[in-house]
Amino acid sequence: MEEMHRKVFQLLVDNTSGVLSRISGLFSRRGYNIESITAGTTANPLITRITIVASGDDDILDQIEKQLRKLIDVRDIHELRPEESVYRELAMIKVACTDAQRQGVIALANIFRAGIIDVAPESLMIEVTGGQEKIEAFFRLLDGYEILEIARTGVAGLGRGVKNVLDIDENGAVRPMYDKDGKRIH
Repeated sequence: MEEMHRKVFQLLVDNTSGVLSRISGLFSRRGYNIESITAGTTANPLITRITIVASGDDDILDQIEKQLRKLIDVRDIHELRPEESVYRELAMIKVACTDAQRQGVIALANIFRAGIIDVAPESLMIEVTGGQEKIEAFFRLLDGYEILEIARTGVAGLGRGVKNVLDIDENGAVRPMYDKDGKRIH
């Protein structure tokens, strides 16, 4: 039995209606697992950046990349390797707390550089951003408190430096913006 792995894929796709549905449909039809998916427009409003965290054995992860590459809306796809990329996630957590518990929850939030974004008589809402490990560590420390609700964005990521920065012209042609030495091409 092959070992399960995780990969973070970054896709640049046409910003058209239904593109996210077509991508998630591919995963559904083939029985692939999506751990998280985030999408948003880029500096070019015609292009959407989608970050997908997928899990499976090496063969499945290779097949996912090949199948995504075949979709007509996909302009570029590459793996965001941890050593070459920065990943972030946002989590909003609503914690039930009494007056006696409030300072303890606030102290935990401060340790994680999290923000208190809403205060109610019976709860606090906390916003924490960072890598998945930081978010999970924060949840573990909240174990003694009652978590009422959680909203998580999923992973968003970008490659470090200018190595994979691409230009997509009005005809949809994809070109690197920088050469291998980091000099701007166009």
